[in-house]
Amino acid sequence: MRITVFGAAGAVGGRVVAEALARGHEVTAVVRDPARFPLLPAAAHARAGDASDVADVAEFSAGQDLVISATRPAPGHEADLVTTAEALLAGVARTGVRLLLVGGAAGLTVPGAGGLTVVETPDFPPSWRPIALACNAQLEVCRAEPGVDWAYLSPPALLEPGERTGRYRLGGDELLVDAGGRSAISMEDLAVALLDEAERPRHRRARFTVAY
Repeated sequence: MRITVFGAAGAVGGRVVAEALARGHEVTAVVRDPARFPLLPAAAHARAGDASDVADVAEFSAGQDLVISATRPAPGHEADLVTTAEALLAGVARTGVRLLLVGGAAGLTVPGAGGLTVVETPDFPPSWRPIALACNAQLEVCRAEPGVDWAYLSPPALLEPGERTGRYRLGGDELLVDAGGRSAISMEDLAVALLDEAERPRHRRARFTVAY
């Protein structure tokens, strides 16, 4: 496949690029600052561009099979998630290319919590609310777009660098929790799940989640 990754030098985006290349796909790795090109694998096609610029999204999605966005805003700029989602959707609408978005977990319902979402639970850290609410708004922007083939991946509660096991469970709108009460996955296995979805789409215009 020909895959464009926005946020390609980030913690998640870098692992998505590596996973895609390992599977033999042709990857266009897009970062905002060319100074970050040395962080990208030599096998990737490094490009400078901005996921919040509709023209850039259209340019770097033209002729591709898929766009993956794994961008993350700087603290204090959480609202950029929404404007970036709008630009990504508008850009791929011009080219007809499928979009996979890495989002947030805050809008997932918590098992046994009476329908509360993660961000609504009493012990949710107040300092995380801005990014959590921005992620919820990001998903709503996707749901309001009628003409784009998109999927939105919500990670579990804990997403950290770790080991690639190739194993994970799939879910929908509910937080996945293991028998020990833990909701987690490595960034490496999140990338595995994204590429599995890229190669064998199971979620069309829908949110899904993964965890161990």
